Amino acid sequence: MDIAEDDPALSRAQRRALRRIYNGRTVPILAGGREFLTFREARVWLVTLPAGERDAACAEMIAQAK
Repeated sequence: MDIAEDDPALSRAQRRALRRIYNGRTVPILAGGREFLTFREARVWLVTLPAGERDAACAEMIAQAK
């Protein structure tokens, strides 16, 4: 399953933030009971979620990266 880079499911701000936190990451981020080490893994999972859950999951990932 290949998701377009400019998929409207994720806002531009969300894509940029997630790209920054996953860039060069060596420790996975946990969200929804799953581990994500790359932006691509996280994006594929996020676009399958309903909008409200997707926003909450993005916020959770960003919070863990701080």
